[in-house]
Amino acid sequence: MGRTVVIGGGAAGIAAARTLHDAGHDVSLVEAGNRLGGRAYSVPLTLATGHVTVDFGCGWLHSARRNPWVEIAEAARLTIDRSSPNWGIQWRDLGFPAPEQRAFGEAWDRWEQAARAALDGPDQPLSAFIAPDDPWRAMIDAISGYANGAPLDAVSLHDWIAYEDAAGEENWAVMEGYGTLVAGHARPLAVHLNTAVTRIDHRGQAIRLDTDAGTLTADRVIVTVSTPVLAAGEIVFDPPLPDKQDAAANLPLGLADKVFLAVDRPPWPAHQHLTGNPHAACTASHRLSPFGWPIVESFFGGACAEAMESEAAATAFAVDELVALLGSDWRTRLHPLAATDWGHAAHIRGSYSHARVGHAGARRTMAEPVDDRLFFAGEACSSHDFSTAHGAYATGVAAAHAVMTAGRSLA
Repeated sequence: MGRTVVIGGGAAGIAAARTLHDAGHDVSLVEAGNRLGGRAYSVPLTLATGHVTVDFGCGWLHSARRNPWVEIAEAARLTIDRSSPNWGIQWRDLGFPAPEQRAFGEAWDRWEQAARAALDGPDQPLSAFIAPDDPWRAMIDAISGYANGAPLDAVSLHDWIAYEDAAGEENWAVMEGYGTLVAGHARPLAVHLNTAVTRIDHRGQAIRLDTDAGTLTADRVIVTVSTPVLAAGEIVFDPPLPDKQDAAANLPLGLADKVFLAVDRPPWPAHQHLTGNPHAACTASHRLSPFGWPIVESFFGGACAEAMESEAAATAFAVDELVALLGSDWRTRLHPLAATDWGHAAHIRGSYSHARVGHAGARRTMAEPVDDRLFFAGEACSSHDFSTAHGAYATGVAAAHAVMTAGRSLA
């Protein structure tokens, strides 16, 4: 059967290691950081009214009716809220009156139809399907930032369509936190934190892994680290794997960050939404009172997130947008709680992957095993559920099954 080492303690690594563990395999999980979950990261916050847990990273059970984390959450007796996120509804139409909402919907439909009409041709950036001077170009660019972590001109048409055609409409949330769910799934595993792998020597019969905590050996290895880590050569492969490094470079992580604000006396019911400025490419998507809590979660994506010079600047931007919509007296009713900075997160350096134009096939290259001994998983390896924790989970499970198949063939 042999020993397997899984590198990376995010959703893919945990799924891979848990699948092997549950099948009776000898498996260890090594993680460079000091916690599990990767880009699934739940953090407790203290409010005047009590404590809440928010997700600094992924927070939505996307495509929820086929998302395997739903069943895992139910088994763990976590609370799933099936309420709509109301992304398409502007609370009280503030700053975005109904006629403008209809005009935007029509512009979106035109853009999407033009994109789909070009599918049989060469790959193009998503920006090719809307005129630079279209009055709704900025809003569509902002949504690309939320969905892809990158602006329209950086995102591959062929890659984006693969996701869109597979995605379901249901987006649910875990009250205790998606990060709590993901990290909790690793509970029975042998885990080594603060163990960064710097070199994988796969020349001999045994694979040697150099780490900052010593050398490990394995019969098979599953690599689930982020694409920036692979592209930068932070793990050296011996012999080298230039195709993997190139694929990782063509699947960069876009950026999405959040600001959390406490709210005095929120007038809205739970799960409301505001777009800060529907006429700007740099604007936040404001989630009002998730789970009925007196907080706002402001979400920045793509070039807008990159433009924020600091967490304090992002917080000020979010407050200014909300005050512009709600009124000047609101400045004293919004209180900063926390903000994220995924672009500088150690061992991750970004939020979720998109394919560069012309490189949608890099996902297939990323996922291919090497000599039936080195296997790769992670959201960037998914052909159609990339940028999600359920996509990461599926690739981790697939890599684990590939390991088991390889082990049986050698037995």
